Amino acid sequence: MSEFLAKPLIDGNTFLQLLWFFVIALVFAIFLFLDGIDFGVGMATRVLARNGDERALYMRAVGPHWDGNEVWLITGGGAMFAAFPLWYASLFSGYYLLLFLVLVSLILRGVSFEFAGHAITDGERSLWQWFNFIGSVGAPFFLGMMLTSLIQGMPMDAQGNVHAGFFDVVNLLSIVGGVAVVFFSFVHGLHFLSLKLDDEMSERMLNTSRKVYWIAYPALVVFVLLAFFCTDFYQRRPVSTLVITVVILVATICAHFAAAKKHGGWAFLASGITLAGIIAFIFNGLFPNVMIADDAKNSLAVSVASASPYTLKVMTIVLCCLLPIVLIYFSWSYFIQRKRLITDSSSASIKAAIAE
Repeated sequence: MSEFLAKPLIDGNTFLQLLWFFVIALVFAIFLFLDGIDFGVGMATRVLARNGDERALYMRAVGPHWDGNEVWLITGGGAMFAAFPLWYASLFSGYYLLLFLVLVSLILRGVSFEFAGHAITDGERSLWQWFNFIGSVGAPFFLGMMLTSLIQGMPMDAQGNVHAGFFDVVNLLSIVGGVAVVFFSFVHGLHFLSLKLDDEMSERMLNTSRKVYWIAYPALVVFVLLAFFCTDFYQRRPVSTLVITVVILVATICAHFAAAKKHGGWAFLASGITLAGIIAFIFNGLFPNVMIADDAKNSLAVSVASASPYTLKVMTIVLCCLLPIVLIYFSWSYFIQRKRLITDSSSASIKAAIAE
C-alpha cells in the first residue's frame, strides 16, 4: 500500500506533455479572444461605417493593439513547433492551402492599417480599407474551417502524413464552423467598439450586435448538431464536451442580453468567452490526440507527437520567466488605451491619428 501511495499518478514527462497541450490551447484561445476584436472591427468598417472617416475611426480604435494581438498566433505556432514537432509537421503540411489563405488575409489586413493611414486620395484610402475588411473576414473564416475540419478525422497514414482531399477540408461542418467564428468575431468587435466610441456610435454598435445574435444562434445550433453527428466528441467525452457546449451557449445568451441592456463591457467579456470556448471545445475533443485520423490507429497522440523531455523542461522554464512579463505588458497596453476616442469629423486629423 505504501508503495502504491508513493507512486505518482503521472510521471514528469507526461505532466509536461499535458501542460504544453494546455498551454497551446490557452494561447490559441487568447489569440481568438484578442484578435477576434480586430476581425470584428474590420468587418464593421464596411457593415456599419457610414463613410471613409468613420471607417478610419474604427481602424484607429484597434490601431494600438492589432499587431500585438496577432503575436499570439505566432506564439501558438512556435510553441507547437517546439513542444509537438510531429503535430506541427502534420498540421502545416496537411492544411498548407488553408494556412496560406489565412496568412494572405492577415498580411492584407496588416498592411492596410499603414497604407490607409498614409493614403493621399480618398480612393486610395477606400481601397486599403476594403483590404482591411477582406482580411478581417477571410482570416477567421479560414481558421474556423481548419479547426472544424481537423476534428472530423482526416486521411492520415501511420507516419503522420495527411492526405486530405478537397471535401475532407471543405464540407458542411467546416463551412458552418468558419461562418460561426466570423459571426462571433463580428459581434465581439462590435462590443469592443461600443467601449471605444462616443455614446451615439456605441449605441449603434450594441443595437447591431443585438440583431446579429439572431443570426448567430442558428449557426451555433447547427454547428453543435453537426459536431454531434460528424465527430465522436459527445460519445467519447460526454461530460466535458456537454459542459463546454453549455458554457458557450450561456455566454452567447449573456452577451446578447448585455448588448440589449446596453452593457458593452459585459457583452464584450461574454462574447470573448464564447470565442475562447470554441477553442476549448476543439482541444477537449482532440485530447489525448493532437491529430485525429479517419482510421483511429493512425491518430497522432500527445505522447507520440511531443518533443524530448529536456526540450519540454527548458520551454517550461522559459514560459515561467516570460509569461508574467507578457501578460503585464498586454494588460498595461490596454489599460493606457482604455479611454474612448474623440470623434473628430476632420478627415485629415483622423488619418494623422492612424498614421501615428
